[in-house]
This record gives sequence, C-alpha cells and structure tokens, in this order.
Amino acid sequence: MVSSVTALPIEAIAASAPTNTSSSADNNSNASLTAQEPTLIVDAEVDDHFIAGGDRLVPAWLDGQVANGGRIGMLGEQDAHNVPFNVIGYTTKMIQDQQATTLKEVVANDASVQNVQGYGNFAETYRIRGFDLDGDDMTLGGLSGVLPRQVVSTQMIERVEVFKGANALVNGSAASGVGGMINLEPKHAEETPLTRLGVDYTSSSQIGTTLDAGRRFGDDNEWGARVNLLHREGDSAVDNDKRRTTFASLGLDYRGDKLRTSLDVGYQKQAYHGGRLGVNISSVDFIPEVPRATSNYSQNWVYSDLESEFGMARAEYDFAENWTAYGAVGGQHSHETGVYGTPKLTDEEGSATLGHMYTNKIVDTFSGMGGVRGQFTTGVVSHSVNLGYSAQTKRDKTSYGMTLKPGITNIYHPAAIAPPVDTFFGGDPDDPRPTSRIRSQGVLLSDTLGFLDDKVLLTVGARHQKVVVRNYAYGTVAEDTDARFTKSRWTPGYGLVIKPWESVSFYANHIEALQPGETASKEASNYGQVTGIALSKQNEVGIKVDTGRTGGTLALFEIKKPTGMIDPQTNVFGMYGEQRHRGLELNIFGEPVYGVRLNGSATWLDPKMSKTQDGSSDGKNAVGVANFSTVLSAEYDIKPVEGLSALARLTHSGSQYADVANTKKLDSYTTMDLGVRYRMKMQQNDLTWRLAVENITNEEYWSGVESNGTYIYQGDPRKLKLSLSYEF
Repeated sequence: MVSSVTALPIEAIAASAPTNTSSSADNNSNASLTAQEPTLIVDAEVDDHFIAGGDRLVPAWLDGQVANGGRIGMLGEQDAHNVPFNVIGYTTKMIQDQQATTLKEVVANDASVQNVQGYGNFAETYRIRGFDLDGDDMTLGGLSGVLPRQVVSTQMIERVEVFKGANALVNGSAASGVGGMINLEPKHAEETPLTRLGVDYTSSSQIGTTLDAGRRFGDDNEWGARVNLLHREGDSAVDNDKRRTTFASLGLDYRGDKLRTSLDVGYQKQAYHGGRLGVNISSVDFIPEVPRATSNYSQNWVYSDLESEFGMARAEYDFAENWTAYGAVGGQHSHETGVYGTPKLTDEEGSATLGHMYTNKIVDTFSGMGGVRGQFTTGVVSHSVNLGYSAQTKRDKTSYGMTLKPGITNIYHPAAIAPPVDTFFGGDPDDPRPTSRIRSQGVLLSDTLGFLDDKVLLTVGARHQKVVVRNYAYGTVAEDTDARFTKSRWTPGYGLVIKPWESVSFYANHIEALQPGETASKEASNYGQVTGIALSKQNEVGIKVDTGRTGGTLALFEIKKPTGMIDPQTNVFGMYGEQRHRGLELNIFGEPVYGVRLNGSATWLDPKMSKTQDGSSDGKNAVGVANFSTVLSAEYDIKPVEGLSALARLTHSGSQYADVANTKKLDSYTTMDLGVRYRMKMQQNDLTWRLAVENITNEEYWSGVESNGTYIYQGDPRKLKLSLSYEF
C-alpha cells in the first residue's frame, strides 16, 4: 500500500469539495500547517482507503488530532457519520502535543468523561454520562481483559476512542460501562520509517526518556515492526509524592491483499510512593475546606506497585468478495502490592484518623473473539452483517492485612505517623488464594440495512450473553454460595441513521448495558447474596455534521440504570431501584480558519435517583455527577514564526453532590492550561519543543467524589511540562 502526500494551495482546496483528510501517520509532525506558506498537507491515498468494520483506523482531521469515529466494539472501526452511535477518537498526535502521559490526561479533552480516582488507591477510573467505568474494563483493539490494570501509559497508544452510551450489544457484559466505553488502539509501523527519541520533564522533578521506532519491510512493505520504550521517575507537583513508570512494547503486523495480522505485546510497571489518595468524609456532614494545592496528607509508607504483562493477536482474512473472517485473542497478568491509608475526617479543623491496609492481588485474564462480517444486497436494500462470538475468563487472587487501631493526623497540618501494625487479615498476605472467578461469553448478530443508496441506514442486532461468577472466602478454596450466580439473557439494540445531505446525518438508537448486580446489605433477609445481572437501557437521538473542515455531534439521551434496595414487603434485597440520567452533549472540532484548530465539548446532565428506598431520595441528584461541564481547547499557528503554535485549554465542572441526601456538595471549579509548541529542522530532521503549564492559576479544588460518597479527591496543582522530541 502506497500513499502520496501533496501540498496544495489553499485556493485549490477551497475550490474542491472537501472531505476528511489526514496525514498518513497521525503522529507525523509534518501534518501540521506551516505558518510561512498557506498550504495544507493532504493525504492522497491510493489503495489504503478506510474500510468500515475492520481494524483500519478512521482518518483523522486536518492536523491529525481528532478522528470523527472509532471502534464500535465487535462491529470494528466505523465512521461516526454512518453509525447510530456517538463515538470520537483522539490520536497519538494529540497525546504528543498535549504531553499526556496517562490515559486520564487524554480523555480530559471530552466533557462527557470525568476522571475519578480509584476506591482508596491510585487507579484511574472514569465516569461517562455520569456512570462509572472501571479502568480495568477498557478494551484494546476491541478486546477486553488485555490492558494493564488501574493506570495505562500512553506510550504505545495510537488512538483513544470514546464510545458514549450503553454498549452491551457490541462489547458484552465484561464491560462495566453503563454510560460508555473507552477503547485503545496500539501503534503499528507506518509507511514512512520512524525513529523518535524524546526527553521530558514534569514538575517538580519527574524526568522521562522515550523511544518510538517503526519500520516496514518486504517488497510491498507488507511486514511492520514498532517498538516503544519509556522510563520516567521523580517527584510530582504534590509534596513527597514519588512516581516511577517503566514501559516496553512491541507491535508486529502483516498487511497482505487478503490477510492482515498483528501481534502486540507489552510490559508496564508503575510505582507510587507517598501519594495522596483522597479524604474519607463518610463520618461527617460537611465538605472540608480544600487544603493547599500541593499539600500531601498521606504518609511515606503509603505505596502501590503495579506490574503487568499483556499481549494481543489479531487477524482478518478476506475469504470471498465482500466477506471477511476476523478473530483476536489476548490476555494480561497483573500483580499489585501496596499499603494504603486514607485520612478519615472527624471535624472541620481537619482532624482525621488514618488506617493501614496491605494488599497483595494477582489478576489473570484471557479474552477472545471471532466472527464473520460481510456485505450483500437484496433487491434495492444493502446489508452489512456481522456474526460474532466473544468470551473472557478472569481470576482474582487477593489477600490483605489491616489495623483496627488507626493513627491520628490532620489534613491541613499532616504529620508523620509510624506504620500501624496489622492485626486483622484476609488470607495469607504473602500467598493470596483465588477469591473470584468470572467467565462470560456472548454471541452477536447484527445487520445494517441500507435504503435509498445508503442515505437511510437501519442497524438491528442482538446479543445473547452468559455470565458465570464464583466467589471464594479469603485464604480458602470454599465457595461462597451466596456470592455466586450463573445468568444469561438477550440484549437487543437498534438504531437509525438518515443522511439528507452529504455532510449531515440524523440518528437515533436504543441500546442496553449489562453489569454485575449488587450484594445484599446486612439489613436484608438475603444478606450477602449477589443479585445477578443488572440491565440498563438507553435511548438517544442526535445530529452529526461533517463539512470536511469542521464537524461535531449534538446528542440528547436518557439512561435508566437499576439500583439495589430492600423490598419493604418481603425484606429481600434486589435491583428494585432506579437511577435515571437525562442529558445533552455537544462536541465540535475542526479548523474553521486555517491555522486555528478547535476542539470543544459540553455536557448538561439531569442525574436523578428516581426509585429509592422508601422514596426517601426520589428526585435527588446522583452522587458525584455535575449538572454541567465543558472543555474547550484551541491551537493557533503564530504566522510570523514558522512552526510555532500556541495552545490553550479551559476546563469547567459544575458542583457535585457528595451524598445521596444531597446535603454535602463539592463546589464548581475552572482550570486553565496554556502552552506553546515549536517545530524546527535540525539536519533536515524534525525537532519539536513543547512547553505547557497546567492549572496555571494553581486552583485549589475538590475534583470529584467516589460514587458511594465515601472519598473526595483533590485536583492536581499547577504543573509545568517540558518535552523535546527528535525524529530521524
């Protein structure tokens, strides 16, 4: 496959009918506009055009930072303009230009995605459309159970794709995302040979070095190899917070006329020492004043070490005209050890107790999927069908030790506390035994019917999903019969796209989500029993615009998610409650004026508890969900200086309730990030400088609250980022 790149005058481009354009490599720094000459880099692809439904990525916009589309689970990569779902992709070029080191810094570009820290640990979790997505449930190339746990480095990522909305039809029940899913696509070698060396600095003293190298081989460049290496360590901008990341990955691929394969393997180790974890407010009826932005109310003995090995193999084979067989297998092995301690607030002066909990956890996951997709016509109706099967197994081994005598501290005047002695244990701390086994499998059948030359597209589908859960008591092999279940059910989905004009499409969908149920509380007669699978339902309508220079989506949706409560007549705990989110989302992106690039989004949410225990919280807002949030990013090419660009990003989040009764509330906050980027030539090669200051006003704010209202988390302080990359 060969692509030719041509620089065209603006006048010539304006005279033509524009379509989405991209560099042949999203991370090719030559894709940006130069400030000296009014030209635009256009990729005139010969045979390498995008084909919906496979693994080939959706073309990116203009400067290659945003893709109007992404992976729709087992339905593969899709142009957003042609599907009745809301999906957007952020490219490796955006990752580089924003100096994003972990995934949370990438999805911060979307107002529909809220970053939330893990439950008393350092994990990155997310809230999409107001519903939690566990970071462990994200997919790699559409396959679940492959990515490293809790925190994912961006070093090997080509795309970060955000699917907004329920997604059981395309992703199955292995996903926790009622409000959406995040999929990552790995880097593979491009047509142009690449060797990129980088160094970076993040305040207060984190230093990183990176290598990204790719080559293609063979008579037609059909073989490819891509290597990514990273090491970064030092103190963060928070006092006494030390972090270290080591990462290595290898991506191999083959691109034949009928057969396409890839193999991606990687290793990641993350170490956190002394970092702050949040504040436990479960025992007080107020929200404390925010401590100093860089203050650390944790302890030196708090740490978390996360080590993961992971891999995935994919293949596609065109066995007949318009028919393709596809498959993928992958898995990961992760080991977490850590000591965690979170201050539990006791008064408004900041007094708190601080406990000690040691965790030893091993997770092994294996996933696979396969199927057939094809196209055919019946009369004047076109069909794009997909028949697929997916499965995942997951085994957790966990043990812990904790103290029942916490120390005393203060979140405004933290003092060193000697590590408490653990007096209570779950299993052998040095040799964890299995605590849970989960197996899920599903069969998907879908068909997209095209009418009126595909100006009207109707997608219908259904998945039969089966989930088997077995839980075991800590340190034993005894099965907890109350915490086990085997459930299966059908989940339908359907959607409609109407394209009255080439650049505009209207869409609507109904799709559902499957999640593990909740465990019965002590007050219930079935205490300890797991309720099985919870089925959430979503309805959505919207409009998408794609002019070739600017694009966007306006969506209106409603999601109803069942919640646990006790039946007052039977005293049995079940999924009788309901949480209902209604919302409006707006996304805009593109280059309305050459040299000015915009990427903005806004979300309005009405997150209500509609059915609660005894009706006591009916009509209250859901915990941790703001009614309004927005993100606006902009880049401006400074014309007097060739290769110089200014960057800015404004983030605003409305207030959030921190308890079900809506008596405790986190204040709204606004942060501003500013930066510059300068591309220059050194010995005919690209040298790029990047400088940014995040939270430039050093805003002190509570950024979010855990969904049960137990922990609140403080936002990051002002942070300086500086990086240098050299390509040859």
